[in-house]
Amino acid sequence: MPRGDEMVDADAHLVSGGVPPSARQPLDRARIVGAAVSFIDEFGLPGLSMRRLGSLLGVEAMSLYRYVPGRENLLDAVVETILAEMEHDDEILAAPRDGWQDFLIRLAHGVRRVALAHPKAFPLVASRPVEAPWLRPPLRSMAWVEAFLDGLIGEGFSDDAAAGAYRAFTSFLLGHLLLEVSALGADVGPLDVTDDGEPRNDRPLTYPTVERLRGALSEDHSAIEFEESLESLVNRIALIQAES
Repeated sequence: MPRGDEMVDADAHLVSGGVPPSARQPLDRARIVGAAVSFIDEFGLPGLSMRRLGSLLGVEAMSLYRYVPGRENLLDAVVETILAEMEHDDEILAAPRDGWQDFLIRLAHGVRRVALAHPKAFPLVASRPVEAPWLRPPLRSMAWVEAFLDGLIGEGFSDDAAAGAYRAFTSFLLGHLLLEVSALGADVGPLDVTDDGEPRNDRPLTYPTVERLRGALSEDHSAIEFEESLESLVNRIALIQAES
């Protein structure tokens, strides 16, 4: 269990004549959100609470509410912070430079790097609409969606073709990356099935081929599959453009 289970009793500090912890530990929103990201990266999302986060920061939980109104606001800020890392990724382009294919491939790899850097936090990106409920994950940022659509339209895509490409692109990324982070310990809800890896001798061999190929099916080819699926996606979007 994380050490954050220990509660900071600010009232006891004051009664004993001490300085409240929040006075000794200057707070701001960025520090609180950064601590939340670090907590989720290490321990996962289910254990995060304002009380535990306050304890980890060395302050009483009520001090956090001056900067973060509540847990829901905190989780939205976590998503914003994670996606903001893409702005500092030199491999991602703000607009196509060497064609739309290169533009999309760079963007896809950038999103994947965020997922791999924060596998336990990445499911939040899939479930929390930070700026608009209709934005499809994992591009939850209006700025990135705008750049995506403008980039493709600037490369000759019609509005309908750009929107179709956006749907195909996000569906590919979300499906692949959620499966990938689940293998890295992320809690993805119903898809997160616990298995001890041992054969279940009492389970009927309903699918004998699956049982026979269990070892091969358990191998991790995530990087290769990502590249192959991404290439297929780019070819699919090319067809969308040609048919528009």
